[in-house]
Amino acid sequence: MAQDPFDWTDDEARRRERAGLVRTLRPRPADSALLDLASNDYLGLARHPAVTGAAADAARRWGAGATGSRLVTGSTELHTELERELAAFCGFEAALVLSSGYAANLAALTALTARDSLLVSDAGNHASIVDGCRLSRAETVVVPHAEPGAVRKTLEAHPGRRALVVSDAVFSVDGDAAPLAELAGICRTGGAALLVDDAHGLGVLGEGGRGTAHAEGIAGTAGVVATLTLSKSLGSQGGAVLGPARVVEHLVNAARTFIFDTGLAPAAVGGALASLRLLRGEPGRADRAREVARTLHRRLTGAGLTVAPPDAAVVSVQAPSPEAAVRWAADCRTGGLAVGCFRPPSVPDGISRIRLTARADLTDDQIGAAVRTITAAAPVGATAA
Repeated sequence: MAQDPFDWTDDEARRRERAGLVRTLRPRPADSALLDLASNDYLGLARHPAVTGAAADAARRWGAGATGSRLVTGSTELHTELERELAAFCGFEAALVLSSGYAANLAALTALTARDSLLVSDAGNHASIVDGCRLSRAETVVVPHAEPGAVRKTLEAHPGRRALVVSDAVFSVDGDAAPLAELAGICRTGGAALLVDDAHGLGVLGEGGRGTAHAEGIAGTAGVVATLTLSKSLGSQGGAVLGPARVVEHLVNAARTFIFDTGLAPAAVGGALASLRLLRGEPGRADRAREVARTLHRRLTGAGLTVAPPDAAVVSVQAPSPEAAVRWAADCRTGGLAVGCFRPPSVPDGISRIRLTARADLTDDQIGAAVRTITAAAPVGATAA
């Protein structure tokens, strides 16, 4: 009898189990009783009646799916409307909507580089950036996290070479913001372009939530391109690339994750557009998200936990070990609270954490309940003696 060609997956499963790295899907009910500090719904818009209503209206008008790639039948008037309003809100000349933030990063990184290009990437960048660098086939130099001097030295070592520097605007693990203004200056001096992934900045940072590039005064400037996701602050799904109109036109013609992918579903486009308009009309939501993050940081630090200072809405709480982080998250869940759990190899610095995402719609009572649950479930070694 011939050997099953997928027998090797059993060996991989045993290896993951021995290492404590088994991932499982946990379907959630429509109306979960858990207090949610694990999702990326920073502004609490995913279930807002105006957003869900707009999504339903778009599905009824345009259909459940886009029906094809955007260059064939998948581009609707709604897509164009969202692109125009996103670009104007964030301070860029043009925008291009894709099916996910992951696809947006792959599009920008592969279409804006070539084999002879240089890519300079922060060590803390998201997996989608890492994969985009790999797929680009450009020479990639990974520099230490949030060290502009290392970026400058790398560019100086490759004078005259076509180069692209890429960084998360807000890093998803610890919630720290990149020194974007300094990076932009280094790129200008070194003749490099700058690509900023603002997945965790849109809706939280900048005037009225216009994003990190806007906050740092580099939105719409020459040589700067931004990517973002519609699935976090805007509570929908999808991604976008923002930048000069000629860059967006190039992506339409060269980005494979745009050309060969089905367009974003109309419901997601309609929902994101409604969220964007809500944010524009209620800029205080961005302020509240940051306030909640600061409150969580202050109260958890006061309880003796090691918490990274949040620059946006991500609050990272250090755990003494990977096993402790997993147990801590599980115990919080038992206590009625959903939190994220990050551990090696997902975190390259080797520090395990539980991660909280502040939401603008959290009440003071809910914040207090979350703090009590987290501190009560804290494992030995998480707090100072």
